[in-house]
Amino acid sequence: MQTFEKIITVSEEDLDQLNHVNNVRYVQWVQDIAEAHWLQNVTKDILDNYFWVLISHHIEYKSEATLGDQLKIKTFVSKSEGVSSIRHVEISNLNTNKIATISETKWCFMDIRTKRPTRITPEVVSLFD
Repeated sequence: MQTFEKIITVSEEDLDQLNHVNNVRYVQWVQDIAEAHWLQNVTKDILDNYFWVLISHHIEYKSEATLGDQLKIKTFVSKSEGVSSIRHVEISNLNTNKIATISETKWCFMDIRTKRPTRITPEVVSLFD
């Protein structure tokens, strides 16, 4: 299972009225890391023929992050079968050594021409093994 990660720094735009990272921002980061992981691995041919849509999203908020905190966002795909894939994201606060959030998302693989679900190809599965 291939993991993908990046480190970001919390900025003022990420904060809510309580001066910690807004919950909605975590959701955005979950989507952003999934897209970055996909784009890093995908070929132009696959990108021209397929896309993903989000089916379900579960996120647990474990601890807060505040202005200037360094966050490590790590993701991996745990299962791909049929037309769907399960992706996990963990956001940890490097300043406090605590997990800020964990999430599990279910994605559906779509054919770009028909806009309908399609079976995940072995080539796509191999991109994340």
